[in-house]
Amino acid sequence: MTVISPFPPRLARRAVAVLALAAALAAPVAAQGYVYGRAVNNDLSQCAAGKGPAVRVTVTGLKSSAGNLFVRAYPANKADWLVSKRYVIRVDAKPQAGSMTVCVPLPAEGAFAIAVQHDVNGNRKTDVSTDGAGMSNNPGIKKILGLIPQAPPLEKVRFTAGPGVMRMTVSMQYL
Repeated sequence: MTVISPFPPRLARRAVAVLALAAALAAPVAAQGYVYGRAVNNDLSQCAAGKGPAVRVTVTGLKSSAGNLFVRAYPANKADWLVSKRYVIRVDAKPQAGSMTVCVPLPAEGAFAIAVQHDVNGNRKTDVSTDGAGMSNNPGIKKILGLIPQAPPLEKVRFTAGPGVMRMTVSMQYL
């Protein structure tokens, strides 16, 4: 089959080369299959033997059973880390004072970071004075001028998930 292009041959070759390059650059993103802002309820069966990729997160230090617990998994890149709606999954759960387990199903193997928020008053907003937070690898949460919490850098919270279910403990911190 012969395709007749309306462009001169040299321009047509350049267009094909540009399209091929664009497809090659887009392939890793498409292969990851990330859909941002997805929310699910806590389903521990997603962390059963033979499942995955997923992270079975034990959240410790919850000061009460009030409000909401949100566990968000972000792709481990600076452009997405803690940016609104740039998580690949948010698991919503009813908190349990002390500790509880949450299953975070991941869209693929790879590098991620997890942030946990205990929305104590249930208003679905971050209230720095009452809400608790915790992150993968349990870095300390520092305050700027002793008042405003500062998120740890991505390098401190990054982890790599394999094909199965990994386990992690996240300790809550309240300011």
